Order: sequence, then C-alpha cells, then structure tokens
Amino acid sequence: MPAAGDAIEIELDGRDVRITNPAKVFFPQSPAGPLTKLDLVQYYLAVAPGALVGCRDRPNMLHRYPDGVDGEEIYQKRVPPHRPPWIQTTTVRFPSGRSAEFLAIQDAAHLAWAVNLGCLDLNPWPVRCGDVDHPDELRVDIDPTPEAPFDDARQVALVVNEVLEEHGLTGFPKTSGKRGIHVNVRVEPRWDFTEVRRAALALAREVERRAPDIATTAWWKEQRHGVFIDYNQNARDRTVASAYSVRPVPDARVSCPLSWDEVAGVDPSTLRLDTVPKRFAEIGDPGATIDEHPGRLDSLLDLARRDEAGGLGDAPWPPHFPKAKGEPRRVSPSRAKKDSP
Repeated sequence: MPAAGDAIEIELDGRDVRITNPAKVFFPQSPAGPLTKLDLVQYYLAVAPGALVGCRDRPNMLHRYPDGVDGEEIYQKRVPPHRPPWIQTTTVRFPSGRSAEFLAIQDAAHLAWAVNLGCLDLNPWPVRCGDVDHPDELRVDIDPTPEAPFDDARQVALVVNEVLEEHGLTGFPKTSGKRGIHVNVRVEPRWDFTEVRRAALALAREVERRAPDIATTAWWKEQRHGVFIDYNQNARDRTVASAYSVRPVPDARVSCPLSWDEVAGVDPSTLRLDTVPKRFAEIGDPGATIDEHPGRLDSLLDLARRDEAGGLGDAPWPPHFPKAKGEPRRVSPSRAKKDSP
C-alpha cells in the first residue's frame, strides 16, 4: 500500500490516470475494515462495464467527498478547468441563460479520474450528451419514510413493475444504496423533461391507488406515510445515483442492480463496496440489457390526461422551479392552514 501522501498512476484505456493520496481512508467504519481511495478506485474498475451502462455519455454531476465519507460534501456541476486533455465534457444550458460544462464519462479511465476527485457515487442526468433536452430514462425513486420498513419499499417496487408492464415499459430495479429502491426505465428520447415528469407522476399515482396503505405521492413530508414515490426526480436538473454507485454511508453500500426475482428478498446491507465485485464477477450485471428496451410514454401520458380530466392536476414541484401551470399552491398544508384567515 502506498504511503498516505504518495501518488500512483494506473494505465486504463491507453491513458495514465493519476491517483493522489491512494491510502487516504474514505470509509473508516466499513464492516470490511477501513477502505481507502484506492479501494474505491479498484471497486469501480471491477464493476466498470455495469457502472458505464448507467452513466456513459451523459452529463454527470460531481458529488465529491475529497476527505472521505465523514468529510465535506461538495456538489459540483462544472468540471475543474485543470484536467487531462482526454477528459470529455458536454455543455448544458439552463433557463437562466447560464451554462455548465459537465463531465461526460466515457470509459474506465473517466471513472477513475472522477473517483480521484473524491466522487463516491455517480450522478448522471437522464439524457445523452447528443440531446440534453430529451430524457431517455424515466426514474422511479421509491423512498421509505423513516418509520416505514424496507419491506414496504420492496412491495411498492413490485407494484411499480406491474404498472410499467401494463403500459408497455420495462423497468430495471436496483437498490438505492440507502433505504430505498430505484427503478430505471429506458424510453425513446421523444419527450421533454416536463412530459417525462408528467408520465412519472401518473405512474406514481397509479401505484398509490393500488397500494394506498404503503405508497404515497404526497410531496409534503407531513402528509406522507409508508413509501414516497418521488416523481420530482424526473424534473430537469435533478440527478439520482446511478448503477453500481457507492453511496456516502458508513458501511459503503452500493446502488446495486437486481433482477426482479431478487427484489422481494433483497437485503441492501449485504451489497457493499467489498461484496459487489464478487457478485458482479459471478452473475454479471442484471441491468446490462437496459439499452435494448426503449419504450414509449404514450400510454402513461394518456393515464395522466385521464387523471387531469378527473380533477387530478399537477403536483408540487421542487422549491427552486418556476411555478407550473395547474400546480397547487406551493406551501405545506399546515402552513396554509396557519396563514388562512
């Protein structure tokens, strides 16, 4: 093991990638013992084919922990100006008129370079670099409330799969790496962010109707119960940790792709930086074929129109988004009650 202040170079994809401070401890409390930056790099190289399925050729937000999981957390859109000439980027323009040059991960060398910056997990946009305005991925974020057992998340995920199949879509599940489950759905890049979010909201509301005791689409935390289906993860400029991301939690859990047969019995605590490479080597990547299943959103958008005709309009957007047409008052119910005469 190199000394704490040393640097090493790793040859990847015909390039030399410099890893600084490889012996710096990033996960001091891991069940496998302290895990270093070099351990993190080696992990991503072991699962690179799977990790690249989720993040390749997409604008990637840099979610950095330069001093490890217990250190400062940094969200960084713009790629550092001092970088190797081979690093690829893509420019995203925002409604404000500003723009940002994002990292566009292409291969294992890009993965290792991002990890050297302190990126524990990978946070790509749901678009390809060639068209940053039309998502090719709908994301279902199944997020248990603090009092909900993880089994509720598993059951909601199975209902999500049922609804997706009825609407001609193929979902690919993975653990979130924390307490939830993600389901990614590859879609044709025909619809903009607003339309994809609208389809995701319709999907979430249908799941809520089928499992009302454990599923909710309530945006305000005071109204939630069971498992929240976060439709707003499909709003523009929102990101979700992608496949095989190591999450910033003490035991170094991984957002690990699953087969649908695994969902009902999965234990996220067993899927960690130190265990997933062996799983990957033995069974491969359950999400490997996601790009082979692009679907259309017409059926979910028809469902959204039926909801709207029945009086179910838009739902609240995140606070930093402009007020949307048909959106309800953006204030918590308890605050609205307090403010009313």
